[in-house]
Amino acid sequence: MTQVPLKRTILAAALMSLAAAPMAVQAAGTPDSTSGKTANAGMADAKSTLSSDDKKFIEKAAQGGVAEVQMGKLASQKAQSAQVKQFGERMAKDHASANNKLMQLASQKGVTPASDMDSSSKREYDKLQKLSGAQFDQEYMKTMVSDHENDVKEFQSEAKSAKDPEVKNFAQTTLPTLEEHLQLAKQAQASAKDEKTASK
Repeated sequence: MTQVPLKRTILAAALMSLAAAPMAVQAAGTPDSTSGKTANAGMADAKSTLSSDDKKFIEKAAQGGVAEVQMGKLASQKAQSAQVKQFGERMAKDHASANNKLMQLASQKGVTPASDMDSSSKREYDKLQKLSGAQFDQEYMKTMVSDHENDVKEFQSEAKSAKDPEVKNFAQTTLPTLEEHLQLAKQAQASAKDEKTASK
């Protein structure tokens, strides 16, 4: 007679154990889901903590890069001087590559830069479209020297003072290319001036 209650007790204990198992699994999963939310929150915080100067640098560099690509393509089509034409092709290629890296970085940091030129670059682009021959070459190269002088200064500053390590790395690794562009721009500008003088 005493065995039946014992069996019932064992069965009841087994059922209670099975009922408690899902609860244990759920409880075990709770820290994981919570930590996942915490990790996501951490990523959001990382995006939002980008300094205003770093964000401004990304936005300005992106717009400047778009302008260099568009004007470079225009020069590869309209330039009279072979050196100016080659420079334009180089600008379109190099800045397109740098822009791709910059857009990836911007996406990681939660920044959405404008995908078009700024108003000043648009005015210059429109002006260049109306020029041809030696006039185009000289105006384009004058713009490129001025633009790259400014670019080099801005990238030098960001390479030293950027607060975000990835933004700083982008500025540091892109700077040598911009410095090379500036030297090439000055050489092509001298060529364009000689071309204009020879045409008189």
